[in-house]
Order: sequence, then structure tokens, then C-alpha cells
Amino acid sequence: MSDTLATPANATRTTALAAGATAPLFSLNATPNQTLSLSDLRGRPVILAFYPADWSPVCGDQMGLYNAILPEFHRFDAQLLGISVDGAWCHAAFAEQRHLHFPLLADFEPKGAVAQRYGVYRDQDGTTERALFVIDGEGIIRWSYVSPVGINPGADGILAALEALQPQATQGARS
Repeated sequence: MSDTLATPANATRTTALAAGATAPLFSLNATPNQTLSLSDLRGRPVILAFYPADWSPVCGDQMGLYNAILPEFHRFDAQLLGISVDGAWCHAAFAEQRHLHFPLLADFEPKGAVAQRYGVYRDQDGTTERALFVIDGEGIIRWSYVSPVGINPGADGILAALEALQPQATQGARS
């Protein structure tokens, strides 16, 4: 299931890639001198958390929440990746200040190129939607959601999507 954000009539409407689509591959800076590629994570679930910008109150709260529940994501062997149009140096400072323990990827140049491929770039303001994707180990999007930019979407949808990726026998054991 994929939701899109309702926008004013004069704004650009984005349409996030839906469940069942192949996740576009990318390679982005995780630090000023290291890149991380989606293909490097093949074989395990990946959570992409696109967010508008470092240092904004909602983004800080959202990334802080995900950092606090990283053990839950790791229980599913899932790798969380935060993505925004901020540069790698900005991400490094933000991650250090917020004590984040997952990669923040810089979709910086060309600006928003990865967000555009996922259908979540906001042309009107040069940032990304607040969008979530859960990708399975084969590179298929299994769940996507676009939240209003000013609202923290939480983690319930991510956790439900990760649970749904588990084999039936494992699901029964967890219940």
C-alpha cells in the first residue's frame, strides 16, 4: 500500500513508488569520504527514511525515535538508512549532535536525484517528502508511506511491514 501526500492545488504532487516496485539502486555518501550502495545490502531488509532536512524539529524527533528503536529493526536484520538532500558534512554534525547510530545518506548532488527516482522529491522547495520505504532482501519495495511533512510518521508501519516479511513459522513464534 502506498499513500501520497495531499498538497495545495498550486504545489507539485509526488507519487511514491508503491509496494511491488523494484527499488531503484543508488550509491550515496554516508560520510564525506565513504559511499553506501543499496546493492551492498542485498539479502536483508532495508528501511529508507526520506526526510526534508537535518536540524528541523520534526526531522530530529523522527530520526531520534528510529535511533531509540534500532534494536527492534535489528531484530528483523533490517538496515535503516536516513536520506535527505543535506550534504555529508551536515549529516555528520547532525548525527553526532543527535547521537545517531545509523547511516544518513546525502542525496546532495545532483540534488534529490535518488528522491526523484523514488517519487518523493519536492520540486517546490528542493527537499524530500517525509517518506518511508521497506525493501525486502531481493530489492522489492514491500511497503511505502508518505506522511505530511510536519508530522512524524512514527515506526508502527515500518515494524508491521518488517513483520510481514517474516516467514509464517517465524511470525507464529513471535506472537
